[in-house]
Amino acid sequence: MTTSPGQTAPENQSNLDNLTLARKEGWHSFVQTSARQRPDTLTSKQIQALPDQERMAYDKLRRVWHANLGPLKTPQLAELHEDMWDIVDSNLQDGDKAKGAIAIDAFPGLGKTTAVLAFAKQFHLREVAEGGEFTPDGHERWPVCRVGLTGNTGLKDFNRAMLEFFAHPGSGYGTASQLGHRALDNMLSCHTRLLIIDDMHFLRWRMKNGVEISNHFKYIANEFPVTLLFVGVGLASRGLYSEGNSYTDAILAQTARRTTPLDMRPFAIDTDMGRREWRKILLALEQRLVLANSHPGMLADDLSDYLFARSTGHIGSLMTLINRGCQRAVRTGAERLDQALLDRVKNDAASEKARQELEAALQSRRITTRPKSKTT
Repeated sequence: MTTSPGQTAPENQSNLDNLTLARKEGWHSFVQTSARQRPDTLTSKQIQALPDQERMAYDKLRRVWHANLGPLKTPQLAELHEDMWDIVDSNLQDGDKAKGAIAIDAFPGLGKTTAVLAFAKQFHLREVAEGGEFTPDGHERWPVCRVGLTGNTGLKDFNRAMLEFFAHPGSGYGTASQLGHRALDNMLSCHTRLLIIDDMHFLRWRMKNGVEISNHFKYIANEFPVTLLFVGVGLASRGLYSEGNSYTDAILAQTARRTTPLDMRPFAIDTDMGRREWRKILLALEQRLVLANSHPGMLADDLSDYLFARSTGHIGSLMTLINRGCQRAVRTGAERLDQALLDRVKNDAASEKARQELEAALQSRRITTRPKSKTT
């Protein structure tokens, strides 16, 4: 489905951020908002012929569209979702059995937050489709609750954050234990089944707060009818799966025994299958771009090696580069992506740091992004 040049997108589509998703109203908007409508691709002559106001409206539509090209169903995302469905659907044991937890532990720029939110949206929609928007007792059904940690989150702060997601009137007072019991009652009433805990790397596991919350995770796994889904960076190195002889390590070992670590791999080009995966993602991106002078193969043929070097195979870095390149292409009137334009576009520090070594290897033909066959 396409939009006319003068049509505007729903405002709530551009106002969703992590803070919004920590409240049920924002989560509802995220889940229920329909997919963006792709703007029409006009020729350069058609764009130039637009009246000033219509051209500004059309360019704004494209700015927003190119800034929100994802999520793309990459092989990494599909693999992660299959594993997550296995774990979540297996957690339908009777109430006397602790539920297995999930830990998404991956470097920045690999799309883990995007993948988790896409999964949680599908899960929410499935649960509501099966059970209805209201529980048998007449409460709103909220299959998913999302909590974000900060650098100094304590037990009381964590329990309060769970209550604030539901806009519970009792979130502003009470002890940590009282807040926890209210959160349990709320999740039971709302039939919550998935508890997402984001930014887990902020938690200092071996400090007092970290040990308290780790114990609290065990309590939640035992008493709450939910699957815990941890999201963070370097969780293993920060102690999530530590085992040892000390009391602290014994507590963390209990969390480790009940937690399945999952990750997201970057794109790799050391096998032909990997090179085909890279080509497929570039072809999928090509189809989404709304540029007057784009052409088949603009990314997958003309820029394949270049884009891999600039992104180091990280989907987040690739999407950032393509988004910024499209913004420049629209603003300058180039209306296409090529190396000359993208060379003027800055990308994240990590990918830029590794760029020179990759470019040298690609230019010397020691490695290549080109699969043996271009059947895809």
